[in-house]
Amino acid sequence: MPRYIKLHEDVKVPVLKNVVYALKLCLKADKWLMLGYIIGLTAEQFFALFIQNILFLKTLLTAIDTHGDFKAYVKYLVLFLICSVILNILEWWGYYMSHVATKKVLQKLNNMVFEKAVSLDISCYEDPAFYDKYQRATNIMSSGYFDIICYDVALIVADTLAFICVVATITSINPVYLLFLVPVLFVFAIELYKSRAVYRRDLEMTKNNRIKAYIQRTVFLKDYSKDIRTSNIFLVLMKRFEAAIKANIVILRRYGLKLFVYSMVSSLFSEFIPIIGTYAYAGYEFVFKSSLTVSGFSVVISSINSIKNATLDIAECFDELSQMALFFENLRSFFDYEPKIVDGTKEAGEFESLEAKNISFKYPTAEVKSIDNISFKITKGETVAVVGINGAGKSTLVKLLLRFYDVDEGEILYNGVNIKEYKVESLRMAFATVFQDYKNFAVSVYENVMCRECSEEDKQKAKKALIQSGAWEKIKTFKKEGDTVLTREFEEDGAGLSGGENQKVSTARLFARDFQVAILDEPSSALDPVAEYKMYENLVEATKEKTVIYISHRLSSAVLSDKIIVLDKGRIVESGTHPSLMQSGGEYSEMFALQASSYNRKEGEYERESE
Repeated sequence: MPRYIKLHEDVKVPVLKNVVYALKLCLKADKWLMLGYIIGLTAEQFFALFIQNILFLKTLLTAIDTHGDFKAYVKYLVLFLICSVILNILEWWGYYMSHVATKKVLQKLNNMVFEKAVSLDISCYEDPAFYDKYQRATNIMSSGYFDIICYDVALIVADTLAFICVVATITSINPVYLLFLVPVLFVFAIELYKSRAVYRRDLEMTKNNRIKAYIQRTVFLKDYSKDIRTSNIFLVLMKRFEAAIKANIVILRRYGLKLFVYSMVSSLFSEFIPIIGTYAYAGYEFVFKSSLTVSGFSVVISSINSIKNATLDIAECFDELSQMALFFENLRSFFDYEPKIVDGTKEAGEFESLEAKNISFKYPTAEVKSIDNISFKITKGETVAVVGINGAGKSTLVKLLLRFYDVDEGEILYNGVNIKEYKVESLRMAFATVFQDYKNFAVSVYENVMCRECSEEDKQKAKKALIQSGAWEKIKTFKKEGDTVLTREFEEDGAGLSGGENQKVSTARLFARDFQVAILDEPSSALDPVAEYKMYENLVEATKEKTVIYISHRLSSAVLSDKIIVLDKGRIVESGTHPSLMQSGGEYSEMFALQASSYNRKEGEYERESE
């Protein structure tokens, strides 16, 4: 096995290190995956390559050549039968244990990948390179690479044991035959280059495969079904899908000839030269020199085949292990990734104040700042609205307050202390958040609200929260009410909700929580004006004496606020109360006047619909 594989000038992948890393992971998850394969494969290969093809054949043919008696012949047959039964039992038991262990290892390794994914920075999800690495890491699970690597190591152990016994047997007949096995050694080098080419090919296909997977998933998702059926976007998606396939075909063709040549040369050195050479020399010894008996000739031919098979198995295993090492390099680097958002040591206590001091932030791939030198302070019990048009930097501000990202300049203080000094989980748990890109999950309504498995007490609390958010009117129409699973993806009696109803369920999480500060990022974006007004009434009631931050481009929340911060292109352009900002006649008053006229038109439509 090579020490490392050089993919590029500056990229070297340590093969042995990654193989050992993979084996440690598997042994930690369940040792019987490896042990089961070693027992099963050793019993299978040792019996097939040595006992059956060599030892038993040599014993029987020698008995015939020397005109041994029939009783001895029968005795050998019985011994062979007993040995065969024992080894077959061991083989079955080993494979059974490894089969059971495979499920356990898959579960544990998947859990490790999922837990790592959850711990990663939010910024990773906006990085295509991360998605490629994440996909290659999960492919190790879905493609069963961990199973393959244990199987290959076990097969190398089994074949090596059989190989040693067969070589000892053939050496006792004539050591010259070992010379015909020398070309097989070149197979290892050839398979190394082949595995490197296969990995590079698969690496180049990753992005195309991700595009294909995205389109395959999108076509079947309910969220996209209406748009796909009422527009020409399906044709756009299909063109992307076909382009990804064509790009993969180009890659496959580019590597196809090279891989074919590697395979042909490998076959030449592993099969043609050893077999033809051995047959020719054995025939010469048997016919012309008469130095080889019939039994010796048969054993030599059988031994060479056994050695060839064992050597090919080992070469192929080294080839696969080299490939697995390349894939496990992705998994290892995925697990080794250290979040940029580093935990502090302090616990976030009861909220007193939240202050931003000259903070600026730019996304890694962006050219301009999303937040540009802004400062503000929010004290306990205040209701603050952060308003502005789409793209003003409002949602980015939320991400900074929750430490999904860290500011590039300035600092954010919680109770006068830089938020970097707090434990991340403690800080985030001080906030109750409702995001504009809300998501509900394929679990029960109650579990969606409480975000945990629910007791009867939890269900009552969730029901109250659903009433406050306005979602209960719809939920109570379901046969199982709050125990109904959202979406019909996994449950026939599940329920689908409209965008507004889904947002109400998501908002109910806030009503169900005990929080220090509520951050509402466009909490009513999917609601009509009437439902929006009712929700804000309930929010005002639920957040009495609480600190609330409204993030919105709709200004109905601003009227209820103690302070309004107006953002534009990442900067604070206005700040004050609703009356003062209306009186100043700036950007806020213009936005409010435009939205007020829009609301008046909508209210008129609702009145006509109700007549």
